[in-house]
Amino acid sequence: LLLILSAPLDGFPTPPWFIGSSSYFFSMTLPAFFSEIPKTFKNILRQTTTLSFSELAELCIFTQVEKNMYENLLASNLFKRRDQLLHNIDELGMSERKQEYDTKKVEFDQATAAMDNTKKRLDWLEGEIEVYTKKCKELATKIEQKRTKEKDVQESIEEESKSMEKMANKRAAKIRKKEEVMRKIRELGSLPADAFEKYQNMNQKELWKLMNKCNTELKKYAHVNKKALDQFVSFSEQKEKLLDRKKELDKGLDAIKNLMDVLEHRKHEAIQLTFKQVSHFFTEIFKKLVPGGTATLVMKKSEVDDEGSHLPLVEQFTGVGIKVSFSGKVSETKEMQQLSGGQKSLVALTLIFAIQKCDPAPFYLFDEIDQALDPQHRKSVAELISKQSDTCQFITTTFRPELVQTANKHYGVIYRNKVSHIQQVTLTEALDFIEDEAPDR
Repeated sequence: LLLILSAPLDGFPTPPWFIGSSSYFFSMTLPAFFSEIPKTFKNILRQTTTLSFSELAELCIFTQVEKNMYENLLASNLFKRRDQLLHNIDELGMSERKQEYDTKKVEFDQATAAMDNTKKRLDWLEGEIEVYTKKCKELATKIEQKRTKEKDVQESIEEESKSMEKMANKRAAKIRKKEEVMRKIRELGSLPADAFEKYQNMNQKELWKLMNKCNTELKKYAHVNKKALDQFVSFSEQKEKLLDRKKELDKGLDAIKNLMDVLEHRKHEAIQLTFKQVSHFFTEIFKKLVPGGTATLVMKKSEVDDEGSHLPLVEQFTGVGIKVSFSGKVSETKEMQQLSGGQKSLVALTLIFAIQKCDPAPFYLFDEIDQALDPQHRKSVAELISKQSDTCQFITTTFRPELVQTANKHYGVIYRNKVSHIQQVTLTEALDFIEDEAPDR
């Protein structure tokens, strides 16, 4: 049967409606297999309209063979597979139901336990509510009692306030009366210390009689200033205040003078320290620029006057002098006025580099500083600038090759068509440019 299904029988011609071996159907899935059956029969019916009787007989034989094949396929494979799938479905359904039942049972037990705990908690809370309800009632009773007491106290306070207001009014009236009496006493002028004790035991009639007598006597001295004593006392008090104020001002003046002295000493120390540092570096750098030479800075001070008084420490400094020797001999030491132009330029550069050692600037701009120097000194200055360029930047203009050879970058300034142009050039171009310009200078 398998041979018949897999290929046409020997001795039989292949019918025109033959669609292929049965392995074509076995390689399909089940839905695809059943979907192919109607297509096959449609092809057969379409082709039978053009077949002869013998071809139709052969068609019947092959049709019977294919029918048997499908019946065997259904009986041996498909029905068994269906029963197996149904059995698996039943088993799967039972296992899932059992698992779901166990899960629901666990959840039910947990819910029952939670409900019991909640019920116990509820009973406990009800007991607590009853206890706190009793406490609230007791507190409400106490609050009512306190409010009653507070009302009584408030009424008593109001009564006391009214009585205090009456007493305050009486007191204000007494104070006004006292002030009026004191004003009248002040109008009488200064009184002796025992005035009140002396006349305190006298009756009113005697006092009036004595007062009339005193008024009569006072009329004789109408031109006298009755407030002289009060003015004397007032001015004496002002004098005491002014003297106290003067003492405070004197103390402040002394403190300011002390502060000025301290600041003066600090300024003097700062100047001395700075001068020592600059002088040290001045001597050191000059020896680098002029091997074998010596140079020192000298601080100039003012002289003391005839009376022996001294100026403030800072004002004693009048300037800085420079003494140099290009040969190193003390006998050939010169001051700035005695040096040539090139020597002055070298000394000025030395001072600038010494200051730069103490307080360096971000960059320095030099304009033909080597113009008056000889080749040896130009080379020394160029080497020094090259070393110092690690901490700051130097921008120089020059027509000498020494500075050009030690520079990191070179720029040329060209005058063309009445306009100056600046452009970066190489070392070789810069040296050529200097050689071309040398004769003109």
